[in-house]
Amino acid sequence: MNDVDLFEAEAEALERAKSVLASGTEDLAGYRAALEELVQNYGQLMRQSRRLISRSDRTERELNQLNSRLKQLSDELDYKAKHDNLTGALNRGAVFERAHQILEQSPMSVIVLDIDFFKRINDEFGHPTGDAVIRELVNRLRNALDGVGLIGRVGGEEFSILLAGTGLDEAVVLAEKIRHAIAGDIFACLPSRPVTSSFGVSWAPAGGDFEDAYARADEALYQAKRGGRNRVEREATVTE
Repeated sequence: MNDVDLFEAEAEALERAKSVLASGTEDLAGYRAALEELVQNYGQLMRQSRRLISRSDRTERELNQLNSRLKQLSDELDYKAKHDNLTGALNRGAVFERAHQILEQSPMSVIVLDIDFFKRINDEFGHPTGDAVIRELVNRLRNALDGVGLIGRVGGEEFSILLAGTGLDEAVVLAEKIRHAIAGDIFACLPSRPVTSSFGVSWAPAGGDFEDAYARADEALYQAKRGGRNRVEREATVTE
């Protein structure tokens, strides 16, 4: 298949002008005709070039816009894949992924908590109110933590907080602070009854097993529930 020369007519006009110039003729009419043809084709070439450049610039802008939109969509999909739709906290899979990454570099404390008697809230006030309680609780977690730690929603009303480089004693103190932040003020979405949470806290060294640390925090959480709820319990034994 032969290549198509987009500028064939212009190339031919240029060759004819070269031939006239090389002939050495003194025929002014011939020179004028060749020059007029060359000027005409050169002007056409410039117009075509401008159109091509304009189209190329427009295509480049459109491609840049498409690339920007594709990146935005990719970021949105990545965010949705790792975050809980209701609260914006990390989802369970992302919590475990980040925990493993943290433990590759540093020790970490884990706080596990859930909302006391949450089923009663759903049964008595409906699921929309239950959802509002969950959202407000996560907001209180964020305010109490003030940028420290990673918050995850690992179950319906169960949450976890990952605290990189934080010792067990410090994590227990922080859990008490969070407990007071939740129980200390009536929730705006549920003014007719208090909302409280129970907490379990554990610790793992760098290179430790997160699943084991999570299980120990979960056991401490159930100890808090057995002890009357609205309280913080730490894992039974730990060596920091």
